[in-house]
Amino acid sequence: MELFGGALSVTGVSFLVLSIFAIAIVGYLLGRITVKGVNLGTAGVFIIALVFGCLLYPHLEAQLSSGGVSYVGNALKIIENMGLILFVTSVGFIAGPKFFGNLKRNFKSYILLGLVIIASGTLACIICLLIARGSTDLTNEELSAIMTGLMAGALTSTPAFSASKEAVGEALEPLVSTGYAIAYLFGVIGVVLFVQLIPKILKADMAKERAAIAEIASKTDIPVTGTETKKKPSLINIDDFGIAAFALAAALGLVVGSIKFGNFSLTSTGGCLLASLVLGHFGRIGRLNFTPDIRTLKVFREFGLVLFLIGAGVAGGAKFIEFFEPVYFLYGVVMTLLPMIIGFIFARLILKIKLLNALGSITGGMTSTPALGTLIHVSGTEDVAAAYAATYPIALISVVLASQLVIIIF
Repeated sequence: MELFGGALSVTGVSFLVLSIFAIAIVGYLLGRITVKGVNLGTAGVFIIALVFGCLLYPHLEAQLSSGGVSYVGNALKIIENMGLILFVTSVGFIAGPKFFGNLKRNFKSYILLGLVIIASGTLACIICLLIARGSTDLTNEELSAIMTGLMAGALTSTPAFSASKEAVGEALEPLVSTGYAIAYLFGVIGVVLFVQLIPKILKADMAKERAAIAEIASKTDIPVTGTETKKKPSLINIDDFGIAAFALAAALGLVVGSIKFGNFSLTSTGGCLLASLVLGHFGRIGRLNFTPDIRTLKVFREFGLVLFLIGAGVAGGAKFIEFFEPVYFLYGVVMTLLPMIIGFIFARLILKIKLLNALGSITGGMTSTPALGTLIHVSGTEDVAAAYAATYPIALISVVLASQLVIIIF
């Protein structure tokens, strides 16, 4: 039996679906392995997806090919994008009720922190680029292309990756992709480990830290009067789980994310985050309830994260061995670590941000979707998502502009 006019066979689609579930099973098992209280968590799925891509990508490509044309790249991109949409839309709904109050109270801090993180990453990229100039046969244009790819991967920024490819031109796009694939591995794992290790290094009392961030969040909550409480049961739910409301936010987000200002757009990630934050903040339109059930949001958030990691991991694994060079991997590590360390010190010592809010802001500033999922599990509170959502937009815009700036200057 064949689908889509014979373009894809049932066997090929079945193999892809089987692979997704197998990667998820083994990845979660790997993520459970704990060494001195630290584990990979959901990032274990990314490791297994990367290994799968390294070893079995050609077989997957053979299963999803027809007439000499491979559909595996498009299939993985669909999986990755669907995962991102599910994850960020869930995060937006969960953070929405407290986001705008939190942003109002800490607006300058979030903007400054996002700028400091991206500026540090850009500085690391420029330093590595200058060092590499004396030890490579690549031209300045080629080196700039691979370095901006490294920076995009180190900061796990798909928009920066796309913007860099557009800026360098078609001939140099493969070098941007190479850099992105090499740095993305540590870009994901490094931030995931960072948000777990910092509380342990500081010997933080997590119960106390949760109470501190809850106190901050409570000051931003919209007070609910007795009258409003009585009205709430009369709200009309389109469906019991809130899937329709979720779908509305995702659809609106995709439209908003597709709007371009020059070469810049919020992309589907930024658009869905913005739309769900707004709907999550207001909660309803008239008597129509637009707040999905919290259980639905938690399931979608986790499932979305897994899909994203599988799609990105398998695709990255296909290129990883072919283009891997130790020195480029080292550059990527520097571009991941330096922004986090400087950003965290700036948040704690200069801005005086509470520990969990600081870590939430770091995940937003690093545009790290997997790290936020890990931080929510580690901290035991959803409130960290508000800090992520507040820092993410400025980081998103800054890293796109910074990657283009590096290419123009160097």
